[in-house]
Amino acid sequence: MGVVTEVGDKVEKFKVGDKVGVGALLASCRNCDMCAQDLEVYCAQKIFSTGAIDTDGNPTHGGFCDLMVADEHYVIRWPENLPMDAGAPLLCAGITTYSPLRYFGLDKPGIHVGIVGLGGLGHLAVKIAKAFGAKVTVISTSASKKQEAIQKLGADAFLVSSDPEQMQVISTIFFYLSIR
Repeated sequence: MGVVTEVGDKVEKFKVGDKVGVGALLASCRNCDMCAQDLEVYCAQKIFSTGAIDTDGNPTHGGFCDLMVADEHYVIRWPENLPMDAGAPLLCAGITTYSPLRYFGLDKPGIHVGIVGLGGLGHLAVKIAKAFGAKVTVISTSASKKQEAIQKLGADAFLVSSDPEQMQVISTIFFYLSIR
């Protein structure tokens, strides 16, 4: 994320001085079947914002660079009320958890969602699922994360994956959800 310093003559959505962010993708062909379905991440010609080779032949460095050129299609306007440093995780870990929750229809109030692990992605997955109104169960190998999951992040339940009794109690609910 950063501030726009220049815009090309065909740019319509942004102007110099706008706060913006770029997620995992920097470009795609925008013409294939995947792109037509808004699934650019599956485009054979996609260019990731980090660890790829850009159209000009230079490597992409994503959030590790001081300057980036991006197609406005892959740039988002940064909300004025969201500090850039606080919102930075949303561009990678956030979309990594948000996208499958939406894609698989787990974004509805009252639905049960199981989040496996409470690391960087798990934290955001709990918060996003709760924002959708889901009932969230965190499943972790570490019992020490229970307080954090429930009290700090708002999870509804917590299970220790190595406890067969805890896993058996919930297995029928999550089995049903997984075969929908």
